Amino acid sequence: MIESLLVANRGEIARRIIRTAKRLGIRAIAVHSEADAGLPFVTEADEAVCVGPANPAQSYRNVEAILAAAKSTGAQAIHPGYGFLSENADFARTVEASGLIWVGPGADAITAMGDKINARNLMAAAGVPVAPGTTDPAADLDAAVAAAAEIGYPVMVKAAAGGGGMGMGVATDEAALRTEYGKVRSFAERMFGDGSVLIERYFPRVRHVEVQILGLADGRVVALGERECSVQRRNQKLVEESPSPAVSPELRERFLAAAVRAGEAVNYRNAGTVECLLDPATNEFFFLEMNTRLQVEHPVTEYVYGVDLVEEQLRVAAGLAPTFDPDALAPRGHAIELRINAEDPKRFLPGPGAIKTWTEPTGEGVRVDSGYVEGNTVTPFYDSLMAKLIVSGADRAEAIERAKAAVAQFEIAGPKCNLPFFAELLENEEFISGDYDTAIVTRMR
Repeated sequence: MIESLLVANRGEIARRIIRTAKRLGIRAIAVHSEADAGLPFVTEADEAVCVGPANPAQSYRNVEAILAAAKSTGAQAIHPGYGFLSENADFARTVEASGLIWVGPGADAITAMGDKINARNLMAAAGVPVAPGTTDPAADLDAAVAAAAEIGYPVMVKAAAGGGGMGMGVATDEAALRTEYGKVRSFAERMFGDGSVLIERYFPRVRHVEVQILGLADGRVVALGERECSVQRRNQKLVEESPSPAVSPELRERFLAAAVRAGEAVNYRNAGTVECLLDPATNEFFFLEMNTRLQVEHPVTEYVYGVDLVEEQLRVAAGLAPTFDPDALAPRGHAIELRINAEDPKRFLPGPGAIKTWTEPTGEGVRVDSGYVEGNTVTPFYDSLMAKLIVSGADRAEAIERAKAAVAQFEIAGPKCNLPFFAELLENEEFISGDYDTAIVTRMR
């Protein structure tokens, strides 16, 4: 097993990785910005190194500073968490070229899945269902208009290099397409340094379902069930649950088989997620993207399958067998995750600030993965995620009841907070029924 691990991230995910590392007897090393010096992940690590000022480009995305920290602390491996450098193939290659262990998939897999058009084409060749769309970037507006006419409106206009719900727009007709194409292309050039645009069929009523995969050290790819991620604002997830209430045993078998084929197509190793869109009217699903990293919502899979995915990541990176029997995977119970963000519960606009009160809920089936404690400050420099509230139960009804109680117990004062939204959602008849889609938040507002 790895003996020392540098965590190239911050907040709740850094704290979460450090917790598993220390449980396994691995020396945990944190890197942090000047703005994050007082956060729990820094003090809980065995060693911590400041890698720059608040600006992520000068700290958490500063490859030279992170590698220098690894060298100075004698780190054996680097875990990137999610976001920042986690899906940067060049960083993965540089880590390995430096003689360090990269806790993630190979750089070639990251590269293959990093471009949405290339990923679609690879998946189609592997027999994974993909939505009707372009097989090459729409080079200009005329090409986009021609593609949309062939696919049929409405269409989704997407940045080929995008991710995390960013760089997307919906066009219901040619006039809207002309507007959205320019907006998406400009955004993509500015944010990703790549203005390539994909045109794809848009499904007005759709569910977002993803499958957790793990590429093992022996070359096999296994699937650890699906997660429902349809409660979203601005195409970004707020709630995830496993199993999905929309997925029957027969549909689950198809989902998992497709996800394994997706992983095998790129010789995938370590943890990853195959994201899909599910048409609830037909039970057809289509490949959306593959996230070549650990997901924010991994804890719901951990509850339902009884595994520690960070431990499994470390074991794969070290060339070890998993702790579980890959041939005897079976879900048990139900789990729900709520993303507690520093944002107002109506318009979901960020609201950072000093935390005056922070009281986490407790009880059977309740877990909180938090990045902050009372007295910390949520700064405007990073994502608004403060904590993840994860609840589990014998079934979905019990998980929802425990979630209601936990939300009521969770006290946060200082920054804005979306806890009131979750209290409303957990009483919403559409959500309770399980028959909801990605527009549920819009209907609630």
